[in-house]
Amino acid sequence: MSDKKIQLETLYEEGDQWVQNLGDSTVHAKRMGGLFRNLKWVSMLIWMPFFIGPYLTWNDRQAILFDMENRQYHLFDVTIFPQDIWMLTMVLLFLAIFLAAITTVLGRVFCGYFCFQTVWTDLFTQIEQWVEGIPSKRRKLEKASMSFNKIKLKVIKHLLWIAIALLSGVTWMLYFNVTWADYFSGNVDTVTIAITSIIALGAYVFAGFMREQTCLWICPYARIQGAMIDEQTVLPTYDYYRGEQRGKLNKGEFVKDNGDCIDCNQCVAVCPTGVDIRKGQEYGCITCGLCIDACDSVMEKVGKPKGLIRYTSLVELESNKSTQAFYKRPRVMVYAVILIGALSMLAYGMMNIASMEFKVLHDRQPLFVQLSDGSIRNKYELKVMNKTDAEMMVDITYSSSIKSLKSKKQLNSVRIPSGNVKSIFVYLSAYENNVGDDNGVTFVVSSDQGTLEYDTTFFTPKSMR
Repeated sequence: MSDKKIQLETLYEEGDQWVQNLGDSTVHAKRMGGLFRNLKWVSMLIWMPFFIGPYLTWNDRQAILFDMENRQYHLFDVTIFPQDIWMLTMVLLFLAIFLAAITTVLGRVFCGYFCFQTVWTDLFTQIEQWVEGIPSKRRKLEKASMSFNKIKLKVIKHLLWIAIALLSGVTWMLYFNVTWADYFSGNVDTVTIAITSIIALGAYVFAGFMREQTCLWICPYARIQGAMIDEQTVLPTYDYYRGEQRGKLNKGEFVKDNGDCIDCNQCVAVCPTGVDIRKGQEYGCITCGLCIDACDSVMEKVGKPKGLIRYTSLVELESNKSTQAFYKRPRVMVYAVILIGALSMLAYGMMNIASMEFKVLHDRQPLFVQLSDGSIRNKYELKVMNKTDAEMMVDITYSSSIKSLKSKKQLNSVRIPSGNVKSIFVYLSAYENNVGDDNGVTFVVSSDQGTLEYDTTFFTPKSMR
């Protein structure tokens, strides 16, 4: 127990420096190893595809490219045009409901592990620790008078922050048909420079300076999460019944009638938002679980069972009942139904994206014209869209049960540029006595990519009676 006494004295000396932050001072969170710290590092890898994506090629083209100028959005083999943008609605619906479902089950786990604000802040503070040292040294440096060493450390830190912020801004623009060469040669327009600067400045300010204040005061999710969680939600929770009455160890020995919490403040020390988990659930808690790592480490040192702070639900903590399975919770099941619906529609849309679209508009003013030879003529506007990234040649034909229905001209090998809609006007004529009860006309457009049909009607004076 003697070596543990020394460790505990160090804990108390260090713990006296930690107070819950309300925005009046910078949070210098302590970094402590453990399961949830390792999970945070692994979860940060979810953002690696963001930086790798612009450099992937597919069929001699950038694999992921949002070509705003030509209104084409390339995702590997799939090319999406504005006409298919409804799928974006399904993506947004899926992500929104998925976020609500995850919050209902596991709280703000998205904030704790995957949110870009959390990830960038974690990276920026890690750089700060590499350059300026552990939290106690950083606080000492903040209070120190200006000196060459202080200026040197601050400049190095901020240069690294700016480099990461600029890399984030430029990487974002690489998805929009901009290249690194464009930046170095100055071949970028004002809009590109403005967007790059805004993203870079946002990363620099929010991750470098505002940090937890972004989560506490700016992010609306912190305010609405209370409407998503319930007593079955599993969250990092302080076991009040086991921990209280809390009190410091007396010369390394437990005081009679005190709980297991030794009031070392390590759970506050490691919290990136400065929350004291022992005060109960707060909107500043991002559910990262770092307080669990800290508390388990301390419990191990003092010879007490781990889990004083642990992931658990309110019903499990207070009633000693197991958390209800998610498939038995009505709210989660409603979320699941919506998720499956949105994902199914998205999958259907992705699998049924045609290489072209075809629509026929019958002229309404007038519906028909009677020619000098007594025949009836109808005018149609055929709209053919080429949804590929190459020029397309199409042939247009028609079929009908109307006898002697003829076209003014043949429409073979019509050229349609990539990503464009071409209007083709067709005039069909027939004598009224040749038009029976079936006055339907089917137009057919065919190309190397496939064939599409569209049914319409041939109008005559008789059809208007």
